[in-house]
Amino acid sequence: MPSRSIDLPQGTLDLLILRTLSLEPLHGWAVSERIQQISSDVLQVQQGSLYPALHRLERRGWIKARWGTSENNRKAKFYELTKAGRRQLEIEQDAWAKLTAAVSQVLGTA
Repeated sequence: MPSRSIDLPQGTLDLLILRTLSLEPLHGWAVSERIQQISSDVLQVQQGSLYPALHRLERRGWIKARWGTSENNRKAKFYELTKAGRRQLEIEQDAWAKLTAAVSQVLGTA
């Protein structure tokens, strides 16, 4: 049975991008591909959502960008977490854990 993609709740994309970039610097397309791969094709981030999110995170100082060469020998902007981004990732992960635990609790008792 083929996997079906789902829409991300508001704010979740930032968390996924921060977590993905915590592993290594990546260019935008690779961020999208990694999220899709790790989620077994359930989460598919469209370019129209990805690049505005990357720019927003960069403006907030949570990621920084540098130009480099991609694996297919093309010029690409590579993104990586800053120290502030690592702190924000911890905050976002804690908030996500509390949210999912609360939702699970409600679903389990409904």
